[in-house]
Amino acid sequence: MELSDILAEESVIVCSGIKTKNEVLQQLAERGARVTGADAAAILEALTDREALGSTGLGNGIAIPHGKLPGLAGVTAVFARLESPVDFEAVDDQPVDLVMMLLAPIGAGADHLKALARVARLLRTEAIVDKLRRTGDVAGLYGVLTQPVPAQAA
Repeated sequence: MELSDILAEESVIVCSGIKTKNEVLQQLAERGARVTGADAAAILEALTDREALGSTGLGNGIAIPHGKLPGLAGVTAVFARLESPVDFEAVDDQPVDLVMMLLAPIGAGADHLKALARVARLLRTEAIVDKLRRTGDVAGLYGVLTQPVPAQAA
């Protein structure tokens, strides 16, 4: 699975003025609703329900909030780069500035897990994370996220 299979350029956002984890999730839910046609409130509820189980903040300023919704055609990703990091209750207690939301249809177990693994691998690649933090525009961020991954990084 390539990230370009689940992430469209319109699904990449740069966020300023966001101060809380809930505001991040709200922005992601709104963009997710726009690209999937799903209800933003339902997306937000799925994300907050998952966060209630434990933070999806992985550490190193990265979070991968995710949830499952009925009626989605397939796994969909939305990426946000935050201009100011926010507390995401991450495992390392560091604030988060790179967030990749994943939405999957109910019953998409294997595809959902493959997408999570693919995104986690990508965001563990230090050179990619550095590029994402230095890139300020949507097209540039999309390019970094969807570039082919060298075999040793995959």
